[in-house]
Formats: sequence, structure tokens, C-alpha cells
Amino acid sequence: MEGVRVLIVGAGLAGLALARALRPAGIGAELIERQAGWDVGGSGIYLPANGVRALAALGLGDAVAAAAVGIPSQRLLTHRGQLLAEIGMRDVWGDLGACLALPRATLHRMLRDGVPLRLGRTIRALEQLDGPVQVTFDDGTSGEYDLVVGADGLRSTVRRLAVDDRPPVPLGQLGWRFLAPRPAGAVSWSAMLGRGATFLTLPIGEELIYCYADVGGRAAPGDDPAAVLRERFAGFAAPVPELLDQLTPGEVHVAPIEEVDAERWGRGAVVLIGDAAHGMSPNMAQGASLAFEDALELAACLRDAVSVAEAGAELAARRRGRTGWVRARTHRRDRTRGLPPALRNLVLRSAARRIFQADYRPLLEPVTAAVAAPPEASARGGAGRGGDGLKTS
Repeated sequence: MEGVRVLIVGAGLAGLALARALRPAGIGAELIERQAGWDVGGSGIYLPANGVRALAALGLGDAVAAAAVGIPSQRLLTHRGQLLAEIGMRDVWGDLGACLALPRATLHRMLRDGVPLRLGRTIRALEQLDGPVQVTFDDGTSGEYDLVVGADGLRSTVRRLAVDDRPPVPLGQLGWRFLAPRPAGAVSWSAMLGRGATFLTLPIGEELIYCYADVGGRAAPGDDPAAVLRERFAGFAAPVPELLDQLTPGEVHVAPIEEVDAERWGRGAVVLIGDAAHGMSPNMAQGASLAFEDALELAACLRDAVSVAEAGAELAARRRGRTGWVRARTHRRDRTRGLPPALRNLVLRSAARRIFQADYRPLLEPVTAAVAAPPEASARGGAGRGGDGLKTS
């Protein structure tokens, strides 16, 4: 589809991936971001093999592999440190390739390298949704676009204005995340499971570890998130006490865990991708991976379709089975985590490997018709890495 005018709203992982994916399809896009600067520190990212494959298709396979830590397995433990199960990622992903972990800021920087965008700008209104879409920006200016893509996250302005104005739905969990010096012996993805609480550690560099913790119920973040964490996770085995003792309040990011009320892919000439379309619990570590796949699929649809409306309908048809599967499995995982500890531990000791294999099996299949970037990396994307887990974001 030549000459199509595309506006991408949101320069997070989804929006940047789409801007990159559109270039090989011969489609230029205007990319805007409401933030005046980048605030992607304080977190790491775990990329299951399907996400690494998508990044390779975007031309970033070698660069990501060089910057990341390979995750060979995922370990599930009790809060006292007793091993429940260790799942090798090759057992889950077979020959698809490595699972990787790295700082989120590093991945974001790679994705935006060479991508033109405008910071400090967003939209105020959308009209004539069947196209061409009339867009009013927050500075009062306006423009006309054949396609507007909402890649602006769980609280998407595009979704609210054009598709579904319902807010995200709380999942009854509160999550904390922070970065810390990597303790000795932290060599893979590890999750400690307590009663209604999980503490995940993920190495993302030689000297750096990403920590994610969550609790169920009506927990409040408190004025000092570090102090709340120390109180709630008292009694957890090493390295949790060491990691929490060195925290200061400003180093911890805390937020409720939410999902979109219902999966939506757009309306007319307005399309949603990433969390704006299907934001869900992070417990399968698929948020970024699915967003990268969305970007590749939308680029392919726009290349092959005769109209923007046809491309949007084709994207939904290709993606909803895959994203719907992941959403359903995240709910199932949370139910498993919510079992009484003795029963939960019995289930995981006996069936964790089978659960992981079943959860990810459909994702072994490639996206339908990705537009490949200029070859610079194999689909394996680099060094050994791991699948997913009960909680990681």
C-alpha cells in the first residue's frame, strides 16, 4: 500500500517496533510521544524466544544478543529457598533459540536508534474514524492521516478516544520493581513463592539484577515502598534480605497490576497494538514479545492489503487467537499461584515443566507473514536464554 499516511501514537517498545517494521514495507510514519524525555529506567526485561525471534526480524538480533544475558532455565522455589522445579528453556522452546534478559532502557535505546520521532506531543481528539482520520494534537494543531495507530500502552489515549473508554481492570495485585547489584550465584531467572506473594530475580548484566515482587489482595504502596517491601517479604530466603536492605525509596517503582477490560484491535482507520490492544498480567513475560509480533504483522498487512480497513481487519484476524491464548493462560497462572501453598507446591513439583511447555507451545509458531528487516541476525538472536515464568515483566 503506497503513499499511506501513518501516525503512530506512543514511542514505547510497540511504537518503535512498528516504525522500524514499516520501513522495509516502504511505508513512512510520523511517530509521537507524550513524554518530553525517556523514563525507562528501574526495570529489566525478559525476552522469551518468540520475542527474540521478532527482534531479529526487526534487524536487532545481533545487537540484543550482544547486550543481553542468556537465561538457560527458570527456577521456582518456596519463599524459604527450597527448589520446587527447574525448567530448562530448551525443553520449552526447543530449537527456536535463546531466551534473553537485559535492561529495558538498553532495549528501548536500540529500538529508537535511527527512528525519527517527536517528543512532548500527543493527541486531543480523533474524528472521521473511517478515514482519513482528522487528528487534533494537544498544542491545538491538526493533521489528516490514512491510519492512526495507538501504541500508547495500557492507558492508551487512542483507545479511549476512538475504541473503548473503559479504564484498565485491576487484577488484585500490587507490584514493585527495581534494579540492584547482582548477588553472587544469581545466574538465572528465579521466583520465590510465598503465601500470596512472589519475589522474582533476573540477571540482566554482569553486575546488575532486576527484581520484581508482587502481593495479592488490597495491599497499599505506602509512603516508603522500600519499607513496605521489607515488611511484606520478611522471612524470604537469600538473596531477598540483602537486596531489600540496600534499597532507598526513590529506587522502587510500585503500581497495581492491571489488564485491559477486553481485547480490542481498533475501529475503522484506527488500529491498536501492544498493551493498548491486549495489555495483560506480566506473568508470562509476553507483553513486549507480543507487541513486537503485532508490529511485524501490521506492517505485513499494510504491505499486502488494498485498504487500511482491510489491513486492520486482517491484523485482528491474525493476532486475536495468539494474544487471547496468552491472556487466558495468564489468568490460569494466577489461579495456580493463588492455591494454598502446600497444594501449589505439590502442583509445581509434579507438573511445572508440563505447564510451561503447554503455556508456550502455540508461540513456537512464527508470526504469519512478517516483513523481514535487512538480514543481520539469525532468527535465534544470540546466546542461550529462557522461556517465561510465573511473574516477570
